[in-house]
Amino acid sequence: MAVTKTLNRDSIMSIVVILGLLVCMNSQGSSAVTPVFVQKGDDVMLNLTEADDLENSAVFWNFNNKSINKDLILVRWLPGTEPKVSPGYRGRIEFPAKRCCVKLKNLQETDSGVYTGRVLGIADEQTTQYKVTVQDPVSPVKLTVDSVSRSSDSCNLTVTCSTQDSHISSTFTCDAKTCSQEGGERSEITTSGASLRVYLVNDSITCNHSNQVSWTKDVTKIQDFCPRHHGSECVSAGISVCLLKTVLFSTGLIIMVSAVISVHVYVKLKKQK
Repeated sequence: MAVTKTLNRDSIMSIVVILGLLVCMNSQGSSAVTPVFVQKGDDVMLNLTEADDLENSAVFWNFNNKSINKDLILVRWLPGTEPKVSPGYRGRIEFPAKRCCVKLKNLQETDSGVYTGRVLGIADEQTTQYKVTVQDPVSPVKLTVDSVSRSSDSCNLTVTCSTQDSHISSTFTCDAKTCSQEGGERSEITTSGASLRVYLVNDSITCNHSNQVSWTKDVTKIQDFCPRHHGSECVSAGISVCLLKTVLFSTGLIIMVSAVISVHVYVKLKKQK
């Protein structure tokens, strides 16, 4: 009788394992997919979001490799056994303290795709999915001032924000009070899928190149090209500061000249006496 129960239990477990392998190889799962962005060369942690009874369940992590149109099993746990890592991932997978969660190391662009964790029990199946996108860090960006034109009441700058594979230009106009960007912030998606933006922040022009894992920027201060705009004191409410300075300077000059003339006249009169 005991032998029969053992055989039945082994048979049931074998069926679970076989079904698990078939599901991992052929099914895409129905759970929501969590997007994850990883910089090339970094690691990613794959955690099970639902796991009630791991000790008595079969657990599989697999990877949907789009380049070969095939699901690859990374690692599997069978009840009462240690994890078994597939040959192609040996040395790249670590196991943290939490059971049945894995860390995949040194990701490359070919590792981008959907990773699925499945917990297969006798009665049900629990699924966790991650869509992993591996990205290179963005290239450096450069902000160049192409031209500067000044008039009595304004200053115009035309700049180019550029990377290795893309560039955008924009024009900025400054008067004595403020600066503005013609057409507002400029942006575009580069050929590598990153974002390239040029925009105005206070009195500085910023060129920003970014994706989901990295960013670089270059900043130019407008005051370096439009000194009349920076800290201009020629505008105030009610009375012009420039006019006030002119009046004060003129008054001081008149007083000094008057003092010199007075001294000269005084000396001349004294000599005559």
